[in-house]
Amino acid sequence: MTERHREVLEAAAALFAEKGYAATSVRDIGEKVGLLGGSLYYYIRSKEELFVRIHEIALRMGARRLTAAIAGASDPWERLTLACVTMLEIQLDPQSLTMPMMNEMRVLPAEVRARLVPQRDAIEAIYARLIADLPLADDIDRDVYRLLLLTLLNNVSGWYRAGRLSPEDIGRQIARLFRHERPADGPPGA
Repeated sequence: MTERHREVLEAAAALFAEKGYAATSVRDIGEKVGLLGGSLYYYIRSKEELFVRIHEIALRMGARRLTAAIAGASDPWERLTLACVTMLEIQLDPQSLTMPMMNEMRVLPAEVRARLVPQRDAIEAIYARLIADLPLADDIDRDVYRLLLLTLLNNVSGWYRAGRLSPEDIGRQIARLFRHERPADGPPGA
């Protein structure tokens, strides 16, 4: 990827985050990087392709960062805690453009949304594996557990304000709240 291509991606990501997918035009992107429409199309095929490409890069980087964060831990609860902390550090980073753009999923055209789902599912698969290893009580549905945990993690950006608690503090609190172990003094499922 050339430096100019990277500049186009960064400008588009900033505009999508600021204005939203629907309100951002190819002309806006061109103006931000100082390119006319024809020249801009040398770097992109369409607004949709650009949006998908930006998400693919961000989600792939997020998955790598999550995988690296949990790699050194063997305790299942510590692995989940590290994943929660890392997810919030990614999402609550003021320089992150991923979360404002991911909030746009509902308003995207169906064909664009369909192309992003497999990328999002790769991150969900990391959590599915982490949750499969947890010593949860038998009556806790692991799919519901995963969906509730990810819903919570994905919505912290809607209320978080820097100050009292850091992303790490909140990630650790969430992991603690989701800690539902088998009872130690009874048989599994008791």
